[in-house]
Amino acid sequence: MTTDDPRQPVPFELHIPASALEDLERRLAHTRLPDPAPGEPWEHGTDVGWLAELVGYWRDGFDWRAHEAELNSFPQFRSEVRGIPLHFLHVPGQGPAPMPLLLSHGWPGSVFEFLDLIPRLTDPARFGGDPADAFTVVAPSLPGYGLSFRPGQPRLAVPEMADLFGELMTDVLGYRTFGAQGGDVGAHLATSLAVRHPERLTGLHLNFLVGLPGSVPAEEATEDERRYLEQHAEWRRQEGAYAQIQGTKPQTLAAALMDSPAGLAAWIGEKFHAWTDHGGDVFEAVDRDRMLAGIALYWFTGAIASSFWPYRGQVQGVGPLSGGAIVDVPTGYAAFPAEIRVPPRSLAARHFTDLRRWTQMDRGGHFAALEQPEALAEEITAFFRDLR
Repeated sequence: MTTDDPRQPVPFELHIPASALEDLERRLAHTRLPDPAPGEPWEHGTDVGWLAELVGYWRDGFDWRAHEAELNSFPQFRSEVRGIPLHFLHVPGQGPAPMPLLLSHGWPGSVFEFLDLIPRLTDPARFGGDPADAFTVVAPSLPGYGLSFRPGQPRLAVPEMADLFGELMTDVLGYRTFGAQGGDVGAHLATSLAVRHPERLTGLHLNFLVGLPGSVPAEEATEDERRYLEQHAEWRRQEGAYAQIQGTKPQTLAAALMDSPAGLAAWIGEKFHAWTDHGGDVFEAVDRDRMLAGIALYWFTGAIASSFWPYRGQVQGVGPLSGGAIVDVPTGYAAFPAEIRVPPRSLAARHFTDLRRWTQMDRGGHFAALEQPEALAEEITAFFRDLR
């Protein structure tokens, strides 16, 4: 790659202007909360009392600069790829032959999810592991998310995101082959890579299985599969409205969330409460400051509307396994018990033909890298060890 190639990575550091921090503080100070609905807290959405406490802490106790500095302690870059100002962490592994690994976050996530996970992957000896297991980690902000967003840029569907990440890894960074890992939208993206560019992947590791059939012919379905499909259909009826809104009328919702940081915190915070493994207090599962850092990144970058775009394809029925696509890349799956859905292995095996590892995890939910970074790192390491 020549030095005048616009894809040439440029070192990056994040610094939010003081004026943006002051504007946020003013808006939080003038928050108007809705009247609490009758019934149990969280029954009809975000609990108003919880939100009031979170907004107060965000205004008076949260230190954005500390989290900004923590992110800046990791080597970050930007590369102009296909009209996207692609932001990514690129952290060299500390070992004799680190394996390149692409980490992809989801919605409503960000690269802040990975700050406790990455060191366990890049420098396993620091945590009592074997240096031979080290990875060199590339963790991009998804196109249209956070620091990979600017107004007016192209909106990409998941398959296009997969192509872009493949170009980043091979053409920009020079990794002929690499591993891919992801959850949520990141799992859609990583699975799309495995379908569209299997020759580039040494292996695929997921903590969320995507694109599985919503129905199976009655004469073919096992009892476990029927039970799972019924549960998933019920979840979609009771919990899936957010995806329909984000996939059909995202601009209407985005107008409110762009104007109200409290509304943004309510929309995202409800998902953390619903999708994590806790006994009633979401902050048993995820660190409050880390969650707020991710929410604040959406706020400061103004990227909430563009972050909804992958749901457009989902609503239209376009997924990584559309048309009966098969993944024949070696695949590992970590089944966290509080995940949105955990299908039976037999259903997954209909589309993932080389399932080499299937682990029932002890604790954790949808935000595995935030909730259980040590366990997830161990699982990723164990899966890829035989693929080096």
